Amino acid sequence: MLSLKQVKQSLESAGQSHVLQFWPELCEGERHAFLRELSQLDLKGLEDHCEGAARAAASPSASLDQHIEPVPPESIGSMRKSDKESLAVWENEDVSTLGLLQISENGVGVLLLAGGQGTRLGVQYPKGMYNVGLPSSKTLYQIQAERIHKIQELADRKYDSKCTVPWYIMTSEFTLAPTEKFFKENNYFGLEPSNIVMFEQRMIPAVTFDGKVILQGKGKIAMAPDGNGGLYQALVDHGVLEDMKKRGVEYLHVYCVDNILVKMADPVFIGFCVSKGADCGAKVVEKAYPAEPVGVVCRVRGVSQVVEYSEIQPETAELRGPEGELVYSAGNICNHFFTRAFLQDVAETYKGQLKQHVAFKKVPFVDTCGNQVKPTEPNGIKMEKFVFDVFPFSRNFVAFEVVREDEFSPLKNADGAATDSPTTARNALLAQHCRWATAAKATLLDERGNTVASTASVSAGDNPPAQCEISPLVSYFGEGLEQLLKGRTLPTPLILDEKQAKELQAQYHVSD
Repeated sequence: MLSLKQVKQSLESAGQSHVLQFWPELCEGERHAFLRELSQLDLKGLEDHCEGAARAAASPSASLDQHIEPVPPESIGSMRKSDKESLAVWENEDVSTLGLLQISENGVGVLLLAGGQGTRLGVQYPKGMYNVGLPSSKTLYQIQAERIHKIQELADRKYDSKCTVPWYIMTSEFTLAPTEKFFKENNYFGLEPSNIVMFEQRMIPAVTFDGKVILQGKGKIAMAPDGNGGLYQALVDHGVLEDMKKRGVEYLHVYCVDNILVKMADPVFIGFCVSKGADCGAKVVEKAYPAEPVGVVCRVRGVSQVVEYSEIQPETAELRGPEGELVYSAGNICNHFFTRAFLQDVAETYKGQLKQHVAFKKVPFVDTCGNQVKPTEPNGIKMEKFVFDVFPFSRNFVAFEVVREDEFSPLKNADGAATDSPTTARNALLAQHCRWATAAKATLLDERGNTVASTASVSAGDNPPAQCEISPLVSYFGEGLEQLLKGRTLPTPLILDEKQAKELQAQYHVSD
């Protein structure tokens, strides 16, 4: 720990001497805790951080319209548009570079970005612990853990292996302890604890518009996670790349915690990226409408990257091709593929070159008189890096378009919002499972005994789909259901878990 004299000198040289203005009022314990916090800060880089934040806040985003172009067709695959033969090759071709085979050989890991709290949801705990109201009451963490179980099982069955898909979970100061506690209380959802690696991203100070560090309390700096692009520094800080190398992990699937439909270690996506020789890849969905507030995967001056919707003029966003399709339609969903070698390159060479993004926030603070203030308008800047900021460093970037109704329904807002709420997430999963059951030639009945029609609708205002929930332990993505459900008429609510699946299987054997 640094001495008070050393900290004071560093703060003065960075133009941040106000940080210690309440030092005389602190008790001995508070002084010790504050000094420890300040010692952990990058005090040498503090001046650059604060000046950079103030500069970025004062500089409007430049329009990129004249420099952008769509990702070329040869670098895009699509679940909607690619032929069935290509999809089968990406998933199942029996060569050393593709899909399930890589999983069976312990070559694939998944990495969860889980540093944010559920503040917009109205809760103060990690989003992964949220229960959206499914019939089973499963949380996002449990659903994801069970999908890992199932993809391991599918790979083992196909290749007669005994594989492991390690689960790396990047947390923050806010989410690490509750996440660890939750996993322990739930017996790690049946996964081997040694194959779940939790690590913490760095925290950085929030600053005022004129570049001054904000005091949250008299002896506490207002800190925030450094964005999901803090991943690359955190991989170095916690030796995660070395862990991957030890385990033989060559490919990593990185995703955000809040997508209830995420396909963990998706063998089709992995297979597509590996077959293309990609070092970096992004899943995308077709934008719902030109002004949808999602980033667009495209090229800028010939380099692949994500352009924020605010950086594109409306007339460019509305451009359409010869068949009426949006030219810039590849919506980013924070679902990525990286080779370990590429991540090593980023860690060693590029992580210091990542773009800084400005977020204007309402940051609680103490005023010069020491009074606590809760601002009603944004008063501070939080600088963030984004996980996709490494795309420009890729030597071979690819995009893979998936069907939104099958793979993307994020949980961001509290119920009452029109989109991205617990209701829309729950409806998306239940509607998907109804489609799976119908595709398996089952007939579902509602509570009045009427046949349920399959639907892709996930709007919060729509009637909810039938209460049909299929455990990931029974089916990863709709496979294997026909042998259980074909020809059956099933009342809802229905929870098809492992126990129910065994009972249905036994009934088939009896009837045979």
